[in-house]
Amino acid sequence: MVLPSRRARRLAWAGLTAAVCGLAPAWAQAPAPATESTTSPDPAAVPVAPTRLDPAHSRFGFELRTRWGQRVDGNFPRYEGEVIPLPDGRRRVRIRLATGSVEVAGSDRYTRFARSPSFLDAAHHPWVEFTSEPYVGELVRAGGPLRGTLSLRGVSKPETFTLKPSACPRPAHDCDVVAYGRVNRADYGLQTWRWAVQDDVRFTLRVRWLEGAP
Repeated sequence: MVLPSRRARRLAWAGLTAAVCGLAPAWAQAPAPATESTTSPDPAAVPVAPTRLDPAHSRFGFELRTRWGQRVDGNFPRYEGEVIPLPDGRRRVRIRLATGSVEVAGSDRYTRFARSPSFLDAAHHPWVEFTSEPYVGELVRAGGPLRGTLSLRGVSKPETFTLKPSACPRPAHDCDVVAYGRVNRADYGLQTWRWAVQDDVRFTLRVRWLEGAP
């Protein structure tokens, strides 16, 4: 066997080194092999369907006072509502009360007045609507202010309802979430009968939602 000369061996080694150096940039630019992520998805980022209010237990009422101190109680037997989970983990509630269904306890006369163009004007404004600002779930347990926008007779204004502290470990499931708030009816163009009926309208909400809500 004839061994290559020393010069030939040097030339071969130089060629191999050049080839390796030429491939080095490609190695440097090659992406790292993919690895399986061990990070769990953020539960708050997973979309969740809105949850409807429970019609068997939810109640929406209001109270007026005459200038002579008489109390006038009414309610909205027909309504729509939902609790909407948001991507950041908070929630938003939307409630619509049908003005054409409003009833005043024990008085057909006041019921007609409440639905008439002089008051809620059910023919032209069929809904009273409230959409809350985002809130944390703890609010329904601890109680506190729930801010949002109230739309009444075509006028929308910011209003605040106050939630009472919960009376049970699972509010809105095992017991009502109770909220109340006062609204000045003159702010919404309800100017009639001011000589007989005070301007303050007190709303009371007793709410539950269907099983499965957060």
